[in-house]
Amino acid sequence: MGGDPFAGFPYDVHAFDEVAPILAQAGARVVVPYTRGFGPTRFLSDETPRNGQQAARGRDILMLIDALKLERPILGGFDWGGNASCVVAALWPERIGGLVSYAGYDIIDVNGQRNPTAPALEKVFWYQHLFQTERGRKCLSQHRRDLCKILWNEWSPDWRFDDTTFARSADAFENPDFVDVVISCYRHSFGLEAGEAAFQDLEASLAQKPRITVPAITIDGTNDPLKPEGTSDHSKMFAGFHEHRVVDAGHNMPQEQPVPFASAVIRIREQII
Repeated sequence: MGGDPFAGFPYDVHAFDEVAPILAQAGARVVVPYTRGFGPTRFLSDETPRNGQQAARGRDILMLIDALKLERPILGGFDWGGNASCVVAALWPERIGGLVSYAGYDIIDVNGQRNPTAPALEKVFWYQHLFQTERGRKCLSQHRRDLCKILWNEWSPDWRFDDTTFARSADAFENPDFVDVVISCYRHSFGLEAGEAAFQDLEASLAQKPRITVPAITIDGTNDPLKPEGTSDHSKMFAGFHEHRVVDAGHNMPQEQPVPFASAVIRIREQII
């Protein structure tokens, strides 16, 4: 069994510090990569756009699979990591063995994002609105740790993490490309910034909302302000084996509740061996 857990903004690989040993003990080869723009990641050229759109991050996973010569790994993730893992599962199902996705079918509907949600949820998305402006870019650049710590507290209201835990992940936000990648992600997802031409066909395919056919488990947290209604209604987007689980957690579910996340990966393994 191989497993590739992916985190998102504003988290990093340490979200899986307790998940990875559980999977390794179960016999998995576990790879926990940084997202582009986080931690030690670097672009090979200064000319490469610091692009955070979902198709780019999904292709990053595919390139990682190729580079490490992984045979149909199980992908697992939350936030950006769940989004990118769903992208790979939808567009390249033959390349992976299965999927564990926190927050359901987590492919961004860019056209749909042009329309508002309920005001209470728009309030939760304050950071996304802020990032549409140059003022927001400067705020993230100048106050990245303070801003991200606010989000940790808001999104996981019952999780009591200490300063050391946050600082261990916040070091990943000091990457010189962090701000540009984050801003690119949220401006593209709002439909206000064009993505790279190289990803246009992939984004067009994602806009068709392709169903995910690989074995999949989706998970909701009971106390996640970003997904207050849960995602049980996403079941129609999964054409193969699919289980939906609910866990007592906020948004950072793997770090808050590592055992249920790991057990979902192990359950997927049972379906594919």
